[in-house]
Amino acid sequence: MKGKKKGEYGYRNAHQNIEIGKVFFGIAAILIQLGARHFTDQEAMKNILTVMAILSALPTANVAAPLLASIKYRTPNRSFYEQLSVYEGQVSVLYDLILTSKEQIMPMDGVIIHPTGVYCYCSNPKLAVDKAERFLNDLFRSHRLDPHVKILTKEKELFKRAASLKPEKEYEDDGSLGYTIQLLKDISM
Repeated sequence: MKGKKKGEYGYRNAHQNIEIGKVFFGIAAILIQLGARHFTDQEAMKNILTVMAILSALPTANVAAPLLASIKYRTPNRSFYEQLSVYEGQVSVLYDLILTSKEQIMPMDGVIIHPTGVYCYCSNPKLAVDKAERFLNDLFRSHRLDPHVKILTKEKELFKRAASLKPEKEYEDDGSLGYTIQLLKDISM
């Protein structure tokens, strides 16, 4: 994925562009297969092309479904990144994650992973914060991590929290920070 990995600023936009390309490729393949039916007189070949088009629809739909669910959540503006990236030397920061539960989509524009907790800024105004925090804390508990996840709904709260945290180097590293970062990347769309 051309330089953008999960957790990096700009990942959402880059990932969505690639997924849109995959969907258009799938649609084109389906249309070509259906169109090719008209250029043959053999009934067996028509049937094969129809089945191929039907089978091509499944992977296309598998790519399109999560894309449609997440398309409205774009990468936050550059000023957000510039304000939060100032703290990257003292805390671990992830950007552009989209976490999902059975009930809701949680676009996390910025996530601070620190020995004292995980602080997430979510830009979805319809987010049920209590349910989302409970879901993430239960997920952390199931992975044997301390359930200290806090979801913030205002940028100012995130920046204030980031400014108040001591550098993570002042804490003893038991390996859970790296595991937490990987878990968040793994569960993100």
